[in-house]
Amino acid sequence: MARDLSKFRNIGIAAHIDAGKTTVSERILFYTGKTHKIGEVHEGTAVMDHLQEEQERGITITSAATTCPWFLHGPGNTRLSPDDYTINLIDTPGHVDFTVEVERSLRVLDGAVAVFDGREGVEAQSETVWRQATKYNVPRLCFVNKMDKIGADFEFVVGTIRDRLGANPVPIQLPIGAADTFRGVIDLIELKAYEWDEDTKGREWREIPIPEDMKEKVEHARNYMIEKAAECDDTLTEKYLNGEVLSIEEIKRGLRKGTISIQINPVLCGSALKYKGVQLLLNTVVYLLPSPLDKPPVKGFDPRKKDVELVRKSDINDPFCGIVFKIVSDQHGDLTYMRVYSGKLDQGARIINSTRDKREIASRIWEMHAADRKPRDYAEAGDIVGIVGFKYGLTGDTVCDPEHPIVLEKMEFPEPVISMSIEPKSSNDKNKLGEALTTLRREDPTFRSNFDQETGQTIIHGMGELHLEIIANKLKRDMKVDVIVGKPKVAYKETINGKSEAQGKHVKQSGGRGQYGDCWIRMEPYTPVEGDDSEDSILFVNKIVGGTIPKEYIPSIEYGIRQAAKTGILAGYPLLNFKVELFDGSYHDVDSSQIAFEQAGILALREAARKAKPILLEPIMKLQVVTPIEFAGPVQGDLSSRRAMIENAEQRGNTQVIDATVPLASMFGYSTILRSLTQGRATYTMEPHSYHQVPANVQQEILAAQK
Repeated sequence: MARDLSKFRNIGIAAHIDAGKTTVSERILFYTGKTHKIGEVHEGTAVMDHLQEEQERGITITSAATTCPWFLHGPGNTRLSPDDYTINLIDTPGHVDFTVEVERSLRVLDGAVAVFDGREGVEAQSETVWRQATKYNVPRLCFVNKMDKIGADFEFVVGTIRDRLGANPVPIQLPIGAADTFRGVIDLIELKAYEWDEDTKGREWREIPIPEDMKEKVEHARNYMIEKAAECDDTLTEKYLNGEVLSIEEIKRGLRKGTISIQINPVLCGSALKYKGVQLLLNTVVYLLPSPLDKPPVKGFDPRKKDVELVRKSDINDPFCGIVFKIVSDQHGDLTYMRVYSGKLDQGARIINSTRDKREIASRIWEMHAADRKPRDYAEAGDIVGIVGFKYGLTGDTVCDPEHPIVLEKMEFPEPVISMSIEPKSSNDKNKLGEALTTLRREDPTFRSNFDQETGQTIIHGMGELHLEIIANKLKRDMKVDVIVGKPKVAYKETINGKSEAQGKHVKQSGGRGQYGDCWIRMEPYTPVEGDDSEDSILFVNKIVGGTIPKEYIPSIEYGIRQAAKTGILAGYPLLNFKVELFDGSYHDVDSSQIAFEQAGILALREAARKAKPILLEPIMKLQVVTPIEFAGPVQGDLSSRRAMIENAEQRGNTQVIDATVPLASMFGYSTILRSLTQGRATYTMEPHSYHQVPANVQQEILAAQK
């Protein structure tokens, strides 16, 4: 018997660091019966933070998946519906260095719960997560957590969701009290109030009368919610405008329609740490977030005919199709996390990785619960599972039925902004290092590594100091590769500010057949725009007419140009954002070859770049500092000395929130300085923002240090 996909929810929990995502996830596991003892982040016992590094640091580093059963609950564990639901849940990191985990999770989810700190509201990483969810059209609920925290303010948080995220928040609950007076939640849909028993860890909860002093506020908030629900459904709009009363089911229908179409974002509240509000959150996930059937069919193209668009419905009868969104390596081999979009995959089935045109075998299929796994005989549309047996898959790859190939939309990941050298301590470590780095690159699309021939060092690249610190620890602790770690360095880039023409001529005669390749190019600055035939911000245009260079040599010239661009001419950093026109050249009937013209392309680009006013680009970071108001002056003064541009400084209660952009090069060791300036009472977050030209005096210092 086919299962009912309308009873499935694939959701993620996402937020700024320390908003309480993992605590929310741990309560969900407890109340759904997935665990029988509550894990706590602050004790290092959270099930979803299963890595040793996560437990020691008290932060989430890698996304964790699990599957939970749920039925609609009322007080006293009463069953509000005969239906059983399945919730596939992914808990994601909040630290910006691990934003790739959020990105790839949101790509495969149907809905999300965005968690906000009840005092802080929208924070820096909240904005990043929200943008990522918008990019993949993921419907969102908002959960205002930590309503028991000193300074918690529900209305303030709703305002920041509206103003800073450009969202349309619609409260469907109100808190009863705040901070030390927070004791429960009012459900605006049902017009009921609830409180939870902390002694039973929230398992016991009861309906209570709506407080008299809140009735006017409740009426106003409920009317606003009903108005927004009616706006999302034409039938309800007409009924509402005619002055008719909407039933509870009609209100839910309007809210669900608006949530799934991302017209509104319902807002709930509670305190996961104090066991308040999580059961109602789970009920709302079922009521308002989409099932796989509510999402439009996924689109892709036929790899044999790339101009032919294909679709796959969330239907077991459609051909099998899924996407790889995460790879984890251990002593037993690769575990590949996959979202199944259509069809059915049996254990042992032979399928194809259509992105790479490679055959794969699904040797084992697992249902995941953080670090634990349970065997399954098959996976079908709507499932999120782990697969053992894939050899070639990388994050973002499509896997499908060989008879019905399709390639789904790729995932895009940010470029690394920081690097550092690592050296193996012994010859034994040297032998293991290459294999370990290959494994890490497969696991993490934002991690890169390369060997510098000039220095003889291995260079690793990542999204931030913490990212590289975790990588280095993983090499030592998990992979048993002992390495010496260098200081972090900025990942500069090179580009040009002017135009030039140059010849690249490669002639070699050493007895027998020689080598001859000759080309002329024009070079100018270029900014990629969507739709251009460009790759990695380099545009190559062939303007050869009359056969001065045979067309079979043109790709070799382009390849040489792209190879040369990997090491710029100022300091060996990648050269980008330029256009090259190949307009003239010559060849030799006997001595010309692909290799000769590749060398000519390399020589031409290096000469043209030298003439085209080369400059350095540096990564600029988006920074947010939250400091007690009395330290705001020294903090801003210090930021100005770091070439920061203060974009906004806003007072929130007794704290100052400073938003700025600042060169990454100025921020090494900033956490120590900030602690010193504020007696350890300030916090900051930082994420990649853009690349800007390095000031001339700073560029001179950087280049001098390279010599």
